[in-house]
Amino acid sequence: MLGVTRHRSRGMRAGATAPGSGRTETGKAPEGAGSRLFRELARMVAALAETEGLRSFTLPYPRLAQRTLDRTVMHCLDIGEAPPKSLPELWEWCLTRPAGDPLFAVSPSLVAPDVTLVHPVGRMPTRSCLEVASHGPDGGVAAQARALLGDLEARSGTGERYRRCRRFLARHPVVQQQDRFGPGWSKSVWNQVKDLYGPVPESLLADGVFLRCPSCGLPALPRDGAVPLPGPSATADDLWCEGEECPRDAPPELIREPEQARMLRRPLRTFLALPYRTEEAALNALDRAGITHVPLPGPLPAHRLRGTGPGTAHLQVYDRLQPALLAAHLTDSALPGDRTFVVVPRELAGRDGYRKDFTDALPAPLRHRLVLTTPVDLVPDLGQPRGEEKDDA
Repeated sequence: MLGVTRHRSRGMRAGATAPGSGRTETGKAPEGAGSRLFRELARMVAALAETEGLRSFTLPYPRLAQRTLDRTVMHCLDIGEAPPKSLPELWEWCLTRPAGDPLFAVSPSLVAPDVTLVHPVGRMPTRSCLEVASHGPDGGVAAQARALLGDLEARSGTGERYRRCRRFLARHPVVQQQDRFGPGWSKSVWNQVKDLYGPVPESLLADGVFLRCPSCGLPALPRDGAVPLPGPSATADDLWCEGEECPRDAPPELIREPEQARMLRRPLRTFLALPYRTEEAALNALDRAGITHVPLPGPLPAHRLRGTGPGTAHLQVYDRLQPALLAAHLTDSALPGDRTFVVVPRELAGRDGYRKDFTDALPAPLRHRLVLTTPVDLVPDLGQPRGEEKDDA
């Protein structure tokens, strides 16, 4: 018999619901029991994905997994749904049951209804899963990335040394033995950051070979577990990579001696390495326009902009698939000043509804202070009066 204690979850901060909006006055969507369960499942999936033997799920289950399974069973009984019989079955639910499933009924103003927590090809946490797992007071996986970088910043001693280390991490999510003999290798930087790397886990190997996406540089896995043959690259239906959104116009890189490689920790791969290309593109656009940017202290990228007219302007860079969750994060961590330009990849900003969902999820006082933009649009947007917003593409 499952030992379950019923309790009331606080969920998100309380607030009155605006008439007909489905949102509170803070800009956040109300959260029900199914939505809270979906977030708890996301955290379970993220935690179990870091565990060796992920697909075996031998008893006794880890404490977090058992607690989440118990709560899922109780939720199913409360709503008249047949509960999962085991953790492997619950994992399959995370692969096949999306956020909009009646089991969860997550508000579409918070997470897209088709979002699942486990990717069907890689059978690893989706990017959206990690974003959901980072939503809430403790910040989840994204907070782990900030904590790791905060510790690195404290150990680095100077801002410039920290930025060199951070740049290295972002550009080297995977380090091979031969990289240490290549141009630009810094022994002092490596000594400062090597504790943030670990061995490539068996769960990310295909027939003993480690695959790396040629676009994002992050781990990849084929659908059937077989190493791809030389020739045309695999399609999105055949190959998963942690970046998920990458083009498939080149085959994955094969690292046939994975024991000679070291891999950056997952929170930093997702919340540092993944958005770094967008950050570089944004800063390069500012440099070409002659706009000065000064990095602010802190673990994640934020810059003070100078020469952009009256008032104080800042720049922050993200690569998040769920715009409402990005808005919720920025609501809780908004920088002071008149305007903050939130730069995301152009492909994301151009998706139908992305800009509107981001803006709608913000509290009213922040909707003119936080400007969603892209590296290409950043400089033109700096010259626009406050309050002028783009429509969705």
